[in-house]
This record gives sequence, structure tokens and C-alpha cells, in this order.
Amino acid sequence: MTTDAPGTSTGPAHPSDRIDTSVAHPARRYNYLLGGKDNFQADRDSGDAMAAAFPTIRTAALENRRFLKRAVGHLAREAGVRQFLDIGTGIPTADNTHEVAQAADPKARVVYVDNDPIVLAHARALLTSTPEGATAYIDADLRDPERILSHPDLLRTLDLGQPVALMLVAILHFLPDPDHPYDVVRRLLEALPAGSYLAASHATYDHLPEQVAQESIAATRTGGANNVISLRSRAEFAGFFAGLELVDPGIVSIAQWRAEREPLPRPSVVDVSMYGAVARKP
Repeated sequence: MTTDAPGTSTGPAHPSDRIDTSVAHPARRYNYLLGGKDNFQADRDSGDAMAAAFPTIRTAALENRRFLKRAVGHLAREAGVRQFLDIGTGIPTADNTHEVAQAADPKARVVYVDNDPIVLAHARALLTSTPEGATAYIDADLRDPERILSHPDLLRTLDLGQPVALMLVAILHFLPDPDHPYDVVRRLLEALPAGSYLAASHATYDHLPEQVAQESIAATRTGGANNVISLRSRAEFAGFFAGLELVDPGIVSIAQWRAEREPLPRPSVVDVSMYGAVARKP
């Protein structure tokens, strides 16, 4: 999904003025791996380099999208969540969070957050809410939780006195330890009431030979230091869920999380190399 330089733009520049097509960006690279058209040569080169190091990267991208759909579907249909805060939204594609949530309940309300100017340029596609529900888009960075939580569009759209599902899908691995990712997640969860949820996925090195992991990380450096993926172990990923109640089946490969109705055969944990989980704030 996305991270760019920390923070957000400070001026009224048009989104296109912030796009550097010569440097790969995670959101555009992800779009390319999913077969989309909103990407540039640098993104395609970076995606191809990742595919050379990790040949099943496209499978991982598709499975991550399916995990998002299943997680939102579970939260909306079974957990009764009607509010979603989706950070690291990415370029709009099929089965966006508001589409899945509002299919379960037209009154669902969704706030999207991303700092990629291309996502901002496509934000209208994320704002096609049902008449009964609502959607909003915030141009902000995950590393600035205070800006997100205090943004007037968030406060107009979500009632932070009622449960909210915090969606951090394929975004946390773009926050290296110096960006204090655990503190960022903790701060966001602190602002949400009991009965809220965290749904997240994260790339891991647990199932990869060390050389493959290192080559995959090196391939992301074509997007600059802020785009390098920080692979984490299962135990490190579990740290984001400290104090929360994991929903069955707990922390597993995204290809396995409530995937009973997905087409067979399922990809292996090696093919995907990404964990996913959903947990409730008690």
C-alpha cells in the first residue's frame, strides 16, 4: 500500500504536482502487481525486480486483497462493525472497503487515509457511498496519527464513541523500527472505544530463505529509503495486537485466514509470505 515521505503536503499544490514518476511508489507498484494501469515505468521496473527475487509476489498481492475483503466482510456481517478507518488505502480497485462493508449494511461509514497523490487523484472513486452511509478521504500519513485522529473529515464521518475497525492492510511493513510503528498503532487504538477492531497484514521473512528475503528487500530500494519493506517475524507482528483479543483463527498466513470459500488449491505460506489477523479491543 503506501507510505511516502513522512507527513503531508503543506501547500495547495495539485496532486499531480507531487507525483515523481521517476521513482517507484508502493501504491503504484502494488497496482502494477495486481494488474492495474495506474503506474509508471519505475513502478513496473521495481515490481519486476521484486518478482525476480520473489516469483510469487503477484500471488501475494492478490491474496492480500482477498484477505482485506474477507476481513471487512467478517467485521461488517458477523462482528456488527459499522465504522471503518482504512489507512494505507492504495489506488482504488475492486472490492474497496466501503463497497464490501456497505454491501453488508448500507449505513456503514468509512474513512480512507493515504498520502499518495495518485490515490488522492482517484479519491472520488472511494467516495461513492450509499445514500444511507458515508465515506471520506484524508490526505495524511500513518506516521502522523494525531493529524488523522483530529482531522475534521474523520470527526464528521465517524463517531469515535462507537466501535471502529482500524484497517492496516499491507502498510505496517513500510514503517521501519525508527518510525516507532508499535507506538503509532497503540496511539490509534487508544482513540477507539472498547469493541473496536484491528485488522492488519504484514510481510514476513519467516518462510523465506535468507537470500530471497534480502533480494526482495533490496528490490524495494528503487523507491527510496521510505519505501523499503521491513519484513517481520510472527512474534514481531503479534506485537501489534498486544492487549487485544484475536479473532479465530488468530495470526496465520493471509491465504489461510477464513479462506474456506476461496478457490482451491490455496497458495502455500511460502508463496504468500504474509501474515494476517483481526483482533478486538476489550
